Amino acid sequence: MILTDTHTHLYSEAFDEDRNEMMKRALDAGIERFFVPAIDSTYTKSMMQLEADYPDNVFLMTGLHPTHVKENYKEELAHVEAQLEKRQFYAVGEIGIDLYWDKTFLKEQQYAFKYQIQLAKKYKLPIVIHCRDAFDEVFEVLESEKGEDLFGIFHCFTGTVEHAQQALSYNMKLGIGGVVTFKNGKIDKFLQEIPLSEIVLETDAPYLAPTPYRGKRNESSYLLEVAGKLVDIYGLPLEEIAKITTENSKQVFGR
Repeated sequence: MILTDTHTHLYSEAFDEDRNEMMKRALDAGIERFFVPAIDSTYTKSMMQLEADYPDNVFLMTGLHPTHVKENYKEELAHVEAQLEKRQFYAVGEIGIDLYWDKTFLKEQQYAFKYQIQLAKKYKLPIVIHCRDAFDEVFEVLESEKGEDLFGIFHCFTGTVEHAQQALSYNMKLGIGGVVTFKNGKIDKFLQEIPLSEIVLETDAPYLAPTPYRGKRNESSYLLEVAGKLVDIYGLPLEEIAKITTENSKQVFGR
């Protein structure tokens, strides 16, 4: 049984004390593929090191996270572009719009999102979307960029069934993580209406740990809790959930 964590920040400082042990726990649990999103240029070196340490398991993205769109966002976008020219990545992400923490840079976030979608299209790569308190704004950009060459993952999906259907209409898979295990997470109430062929699994480690670890540091081995919740929702055995969601991740990332 092979599981795929389509979104995990394994290079995070949260793992500096025990990264190898954390990776061993995940690999022992059958999680063999880790897709690693970027935040900004300050993490590039540690991401490359992680890939060098786990070349068969770790697959990198490049991108500028919306909460890191600040005054220097043009320099950061130039860094993303330079990275794409240099070597292979598996997606442009995580990119999008976040209005939860700060609305100061909304215009710049919209520009950066659109710009990075166009970079992804140029390199025929999927995008991985971060959306927080910004469904309308994200969908507005996706609408302006929709087409056969737009595809990817709506990471950490927390919207309504209508939001889910709209995301699918733009060739996005839904990234389902710890929130599906929360009592008040809501998405577990309608997820069975979404075909399993449209779902990929993720942790967003070290954030958003699933129940029963909620509030603690998340790690990739906890993907089993997310998969276990999908067993309940879809009424399928764990092996089947693992097989289908890993297959879905291969369709997106081409790996």
